Amino acid sequence: MSNSLDPAALDAAIENVHRAGMPGLFAEVRDGDQVWRGAAGVADVATGRPVTADMRHRVGSITKTFTAAAVLQQVEAGRIGLDTPIGRYLPKLVPGERGDAITVRMLINHSSGLAEYFPYAYPSLKAFPALADTGPESLDDHRFTRFDPAELIEMGVTAPAVGAPGGTPGLYSNTNYLLLVQLLEQVTGTTAEQHITKNVIERAGLQDTGFPAGPYVDGPHSHMYEAWFGMIDPPRDYSVYDMSWVGPSASLISTVADLNRFYGLLLAGEIVSPSSLEQMQRTVPVVTQEGKTGDYGLGLYPMEAPGQVAFWGHGGTVWGAGALAMIRADGKRQMAVAVNLQRWNRLDSSGKPQPHPIDEALATLHRVAMYG
Repeated sequence: MSNSLDPAALDAAIENVHRAGMPGLFAEVRDGDQVWRGAAGVADVATGRPVTADMRHRVGSITKTFTAAAVLQQVEAGRIGLDTPIGRYLPKLVPGERGDAITVRMLINHSSGLAEYFPYAYPSLKAFPALADTGPESLDDHRFTRFDPAELIEMGVTAPAVGAPGGTPGLYSNTNYLLLVQLLEQVTGTTAEQHITKNVIERAGLQDTGFPAGPYVDGPHSHMYEAWFGMIDPPRDYSVYDMSWVGPSASLISTVADLNRFYGLLLAGEIVSPSSLEQMQRTVPVVTQEGKTGDYGLGLYPMEAPGQVAFWGHGGTVWGAGALAMIRADGKRQMAVAVNLQRWNRLDSSGKPQPHPIDEALATLHRVAMYG
């Protein structure tokens, strides 16, 4: 186990991701009191403006840890029951037997059996996960669409179930977290954005983290380039985008420094109680949107290399942007990495994403950042 950072190795690893084809990326790694920040590549492929490590970035589903923490705070306060059926709180959104069978916990750990709504909201993605039969047209059609969360939830709830409530493996679905957002709003009497901002973001002292008020990212930021498996060539900038299609389940804007601060405080028991943190780290098998099965807790999941101690955190992607934030179980080593290109893998003749040099370079950066 490494006890110190190797700046030269981290500099080389981040540069190699850029050389492999990533336009730009930036990261912060912490080990105790040591901090390394690095950046490689460009924030704007047209002008060559460089990325910097302090840029604000759309962090996608990393938002789910913030949402889950806010729900668990309400569990601690006695306003929400983790194993209470969601139908008791939101009978109109999840009616009937499913509302009685799906608990709050099942929503947080993606074992509800509710389908993902976004292939229904984005018609050109209807065939997802059959990638070869999808197209990127809806990404442009919905750049400024203001979605109604209740309508998105209805798409997921009325779609064919992907499993029985509580069954495993679960299937990762944003429908679950849109329901948690509605649950938070019902029990707190305020918007989820305002509640999470006050009780999670401000509680953690995060200066550069927040929900977008419109389609723009405030402050210094990178363009965000989406390739949709080679179907958008050259990749298109989607940094200006209305994020109501995911809302407070994946719309957060943050920095790598703020992400490391947040996860550090979370694992120190300063955002939720130690007993709630223990619940967050109780995992079930869940199939990701990439079709891989992994362990998932309550808004947290583990990453570990063979023979190494586990790290906990979350990753996220939106159109053109991705991020991953991980912290060692003892809280002493942390990494947050942000990238400005998504779905760079082209499809082979069978419709499966082909390996790309970025994959290996990014995995190496993660390994160097976590384990030295």
